[in-house]
Amino acid sequence: MKQFALTIAGVFVGLLLFFIGIPLLLIASAAGSSKPVVPAQAVLEVDLRGGLTDQAPTNPFAGFGGSSLSVMRVVDVLAQAQDDDRIKVVLVRLPESGMTPASADELRQAIHRFRSTGKVVIAHSQGLMPLGAVVSTYMLGASADEFWMQENASFQATGLASEEIFFGRAFERYGVRADFEQRYEYKNAVNPFTQSDFTEAHREAAESWMGSIYDRALANAAQDRDMEPEALRQAIESGPHTPARAQALGLVDNTGGVQQAETEARRRAGDNGRIIRFSEYASAVGERNGSGRNAIAIVGGEGAILTGRSSADPFGAGSMMSSDDIARAIHDAIDDRSVRAIVFRVSSPGGSPEGSEQILDAVRAAKAAGKPVVVSMGAYAASGGYWISSEASAIVAQPSTLTGSIGVFGGKFVLGDALGRFGVDVRGLTVGGDYADAFATDRPFNAGERAAFAGWMDQVYEDFVTRVSIGRNLPAARVREIARGRVWTGAQAHELGLVDELGGIYEAIRRAKALAEIPEDEAVRFRRYPRPRSTWEALSEAFGSSSEAAETLVRLNSVLTDPDVQAVMARARAERMRSEGAVVMADQPLR
Repeated sequence: MKQFALTIAGVFVGLLLFFIGIPLLLIASAAGSSKPVVPAQAVLEVDLRGGLTDQAPTNPFAGFGGSSLSVMRVVDVLAQAQDDDRIKVVLVRLPESGMTPASADELRQAIHRFRSTGKVVIAHSQGLMPLGAVVSTYMLGASADEFWMQENASFQATGLASEEIFFGRAFERYGVRADFEQRYEYKNAVNPFTQSDFTEAHREAAESWMGSIYDRALANAAQDRDMEPEALRQAIESGPHTPARAQALGLVDNTGGVQQAETEARRRAGDNGRIIRFSEYASAVGERNGSGRNAIAIVGGEGAILTGRSSADPFGAGSMMSSDDIARAIHDAIDDRSVRAIVFRVSSPGGSPEGSEQILDAVRAAKAAGKPVVVSMGAYAASGGYWISSEASAIVAQPSTLTGSIGVFGGKFVLGDALGRFGVDVRGLTVGGDYADAFATDRPFNAGERAAFAGWMDQVYEDFVTRVSIGRNLPAARVREIARGRVWTGAQAHELGLVDELGGIYEAIRRAKALAEIPEDEAVRFRRYPRPRSTWEALSEAFGSSSEAAETLVRLNSVLTDPDVQAVMARARAERMRSEGAVVMADQPLR
């Protein structure tokens, strides 16, 4: 019945859109039938103002209403541009707000590699506002040959700030109780619901990783600007500044509008310098597949970890790591005889311990098959993100990656009193054991339920500690000492032995070649998993409908970009995560 209704609805919508949808599809098809022409003396414009994901989504609908640019794609395209004689200059358009610190690290390294060929990078900013990790945005701009800022803009990158909203007093006032267990005091994901202020442990951990990110960003910027670190720190922290003042302090090189920066970029490219947009150049060159008889598999996973397959949420706003899909991707790489090693790109705050274990089991299978697995950590690989990384052959993280958070939390929201104030009564029925209605929302856990649930939390925590102990070759007592749910930056985790090397995807590939005993100077091919699904595959998997009906549904893009629709979907996913009981999830990083 469901399939029939969906098919009829699809056909009906298709009829309504026939005279509009078909012409638009034909125009789009004609426009995409030929690759863009790359000018002989080109300026590649990389516009970061729309935001970045870590990886390009395999779900064709995941980018609707969000960013279509990924860190991995930018790094890949810049690698091709540095060897392309047609690309003379890169012009980077910086966002006004902060960037995910590890993403800024990865892009800075890519810019350094591009500049090492003797080519030029110009960065342009229309302002640096005190929103998120704006110091990371400044660090990225400082890595360019020339840093431009628009004259009427404002330089407000004066530090690093974070804000948390606590609902503890409001919940108490309105009769809501957050009845949670957490392991242990640094596992702060539930604190906004149970507290009215930072706990001592929450404050300690947050200030520690924030300080690590800030100090690293200033040190990198000082190195790239050829300034003494303390001088740059004083100049930064004495702001905010006008662009002219920032230039006088040596924080930027030039003031001028984007048209002036583009004119300078074209001049540096040559007499016939022309600008080509990132999307056009990326379309022209495609993905970098490499060459050689041996292959390295690149397996990507981004977002919260859930059990199941991604087709269960085809229109989800944002990326998810579906355990079936990621495990299958690793097994596909195992089955490919040309693949000698696997680089597993992880950017996840965690999620389901069951889903995490399924993915980790696939990592074990790859190692057992003689194929080393090197984890490359992106923006974050914390909690469940560290669980799936813990037994890899090697772990490479950016200095600003947020990782660790070896801990677990779980529980429920008790709403009986709150709803009762509005005349809403919750009544339940149960058959079976005493624990059957432990997650009823009308009351807190009783003593027996809490003891049983707490025992489960303890077991999940010990499982986590055991995996880290085995994977990192650390005594379990040492893991417990540095765990307790605490978040570390990649630089801190490296000192603690939780990470092997600092760097990005390039360093991970080099490490994978070494572990697979492939000579460093030998070219390799790249095999990417999971394979991106086509539009029709995604719709057919989601609805079980015919391709004809699916083709009509794809025209409903405007619905998918509706903020209210996306908010409902996000709440539904969050509720599913909470309803699963145990969650190995960490705080989200600054952006």
